[in-house]
Amino acid sequence: MAKGSGSGQGKELAATTSANVYRKILLSYTYVGIWIFLSFTVIIFNKYILDRKMYNWPYPISLTMIHMAFCSTLAFLLVRVLKVVEPVVGMSRGFYLSSVLPIGALYSLSLWFSNSAYIYLSVSFIQMLKALMPVAVYSTSVLLKKEFFKSQTMANMVGISLGVAIAAYGEAKFNSWGVMLQLGAVAFEAMRLVLIQILLTSKGVSLNPITSLYYVAPCCFAFLSIPWLLVEYPLLRGTSSFKLDYLVFGTNSACAFALNLAVFLLVGKTSALTMNVAGVVKDWLLIAFSWSVILDRVTSLNLLGYGIAFIGVCFYNHAKLQALKNKEAQKKEQADEEAGLLADQKLDRLEEDRKNDSQA
Repeated sequence: MAKGSGSGQGKELAATTSANVYRKILLSYTYVGIWIFLSFTVIIFNKYILDRKMYNWPYPISLTMIHMAFCSTLAFLLVRVLKVVEPVVGMSRGFYLSSVLPIGALYSLSLWFSNSAYIYLSVSFIQMLKALMPVAVYSTSVLLKKEFFKSQTMANMVGISLGVAIAAYGEAKFNSWGVMLQLGAVAFEAMRLVLIQILLTSKGVSLNPITSLYYVAPCCFAFLSIPWLLVEYPLLRGTSSFKLDYLVFGTNSACAFALNLAVFLLVGKTSALTMNVAGVVKDWLLIAFSWSVILDRVTSLNLLGYGIAFIGVCFYNHAKLQALKNKEAQKKEQADEEAGLLADQKLDRLEEDRKNDSQA
């Protein structure tokens, strides 16, 4: 009777464990789906606003500043008023100026350049150029001595670059200025990501997307106000474009803020690597949408080049996953060794205590 009861409990435990695993998998896919949807929406929305053939509001600095003002306000409410997220402990003025401000400057340049590229390039081609991000991050990390040079990794980077070059060669509406803007955006974003590791992560400071916006968005707004006053303000003042459509820009800004929350959920509940893999899926969806709905021309050379780059990016993500697994295995092995040593020491002490008791 006891045996049957134990068997039943075992089956019930197995069923509960299986249900929990399925629930976690379902939640992970839900977070990935939300992030892909919002990222997709923000990119298409920005293209719609900035493109001269669509909404025809070609003011990328102004659009980025609207996003930063909206995100700064909501982040302030979440951190200071509603206290949903705690501010970073020990964020002094000196630390902010030396560590956060440079990251904010690079972020503002990255957003400005990437939004500007939508005026000149198709959505599909921009996604192909973004495949160079691992190349830029790895190269910057090696230059700043955050990573060691590895010939195998560099060969992978060369493969990605070759694929993007083929895609660029096959682009039907190639615009050199747009390509320079997008490559600049990739370079600035890569520098920002590496500086986050150097200036923040290495010092034990961790910023989630909400606290990142709380600290970074206001300084982005301040940095962007300088080129805005020189470049876009005179143009806006002379046209009716200075009057904002609050429905369009409010919805656009809300989507941009929601995307940051989705990043917080996705990375917090899964991992940054999951977001990288999901990003590859999103890029293919955007290319398909750009070709089928916006009717951007996608050539066979585009697809061939991006296919080569895509394989390189997948290999890079796989290598990162293996490195993470090896690191975790080493940590576990080290922890097991330490636990074994502690157990041996405890046994030795018990043995000595027994000997002392027997001698007494």
